[in-house]
Amino acid sequence: MTDMSPSERPKGWASEEFVNNLAKRQRSEKRFRRMGLGAIVIALALLATLLVSIIGRGYTAFIQTYITLDITFSEEIIDKKGTRDPVDLRAASYGNLVREALRKEFPDVTQRRELRQLFGLVSKDAARQLRIMVEKDPEIIGKTVPVTVLASDDVDMFNKGYIPRDVVQDDRRVKDNEIKWIDSLEAAGDISTQFNSRFFTGGDSREPEMAGIAGAMVGSLYTLLVTFIISFPIGVMSAIYLEEFAPRNKLTDLIEVNINNLAAVPSIVFGLLGLAIFLNVAHLPRSAPIVGGLTLALMTLPTIIIAARASIRAVPDSIRNAALGLGASRQQTAFHHVLPLSMPGILTGTIIGLSQALGETAPLLMIGMVAFIADIPGGAFDPATVLPVQIFLWADSPERAFVEKTSGAIMVLLAFLVFMNALAVLLRKKFERRW
Repeated sequence: MTDMSPSERPKGWASEEFVNNLAKRQRSEKRFRRMGLGAIVIALALLATLLVSIIGRGYTAFIQTYITLDITFSEEIIDKKGTRDPVDLRAASYGNLVREALRKEFPDVTQRRELRQLFGLVSKDAARQLRIMVEKDPEIIGKTVPVTVLASDDVDMFNKGYIPRDVVQDDRRVKDNEIKWIDSLEAAGDISTQFNSRFFTGGDSREPEMAGIAGAMVGSLYTLLVTFIISFPIGVMSAIYLEEFAPRNKLTDLIEVNINNLAAVPSIVFGLLGLAIFLNVAHLPRSAPIVGGLTLALMTLPTIIIAARASIRAVPDSIRNAALGLGASRQQTAFHHVLPLSMPGILTGTIIGLSQALGETAPLLMIGMVAFIADIPGGAFDPATVLPVQIFLWADSPERAFVEKTSGAIMVLLAFLVFMNALAVLLRKKFERRW
């Protein structure tokens, strides 16, 4: 039929109507391809715009402004008795050392209002830093040492260009005299920018320059650990039972329908469930990773069960029949043959479910993990927060410096999500078997 010459084909094939319809279908196919390609281009453009916006605002969160001052560790302020008692050293007013250093740097500043502005150039963390230095080396008392201390958030924002100097003084947080002092320090080489290690090692703070994500990262780790310990074994055992042992009747059909429906339930509903069961009934500690992990485990279970069932179902029946034919029981067949072969797909689904749980905020807000937590949690029962909630809290803060902290935390969260999804893809590529 395909070897016929045009003259030998049926007349309908060569008719004008057939040719026009064929050309119309081909044009329709080309339009569809262009639409699909256009949709992909638009999606990539929007994604690139989002990433550029986040990175453009957040990369400066990884650097911080510091001021170098000549600090005189006066014995009159630190240890009047001269006993070097650790209790007295810890209780000394180290903030006075910073203020005295600023007075010496700018002796012309005498008015109370200007002095308050001058002292505001340095972060409140400077006093803690000096205290740690004295506690580590009491021999430093009585000496004058150049110390690099953390600048305030306003100085940091000004140094990074987020606060312009060419606007009216009333419209910016950094005033003219503060700009003059900053320029003087910069001309003397006393202002520098360094990698902001505190962002990764410190907990949350009311002061933007002192805020970090370590507490939220540890809280996320404990929460995900509890989620995995609860959801993985229950989800895998449920999938094995439903696929290998459960009879096919109306009850199992009802269970399957409910599992599929639970996978589509809004996450805030699981938050309400966790609030009702784990807090109001079980009286577990509020804002603790144990409660967050249990709540997210309920949300992740349907995803793991569905993925595990699909992976178990993909194992050929010939594997089961061969094991049964050699005398293995159904339990031995399921756990010694079917489960190991389906484990790559199960792990992939589990990682995807955990990555979804890592980015959830609504259920954790319902169980009280929105509280301000400055300390890094030491266990699953300690008060904690997680990265998405930390981002939510910072985004609601009025200080300009928290904008870059928010974007920086989003970058870290996206890096974790990309890593977990890439790990799922690698596991599937490495261990997946095609039958």
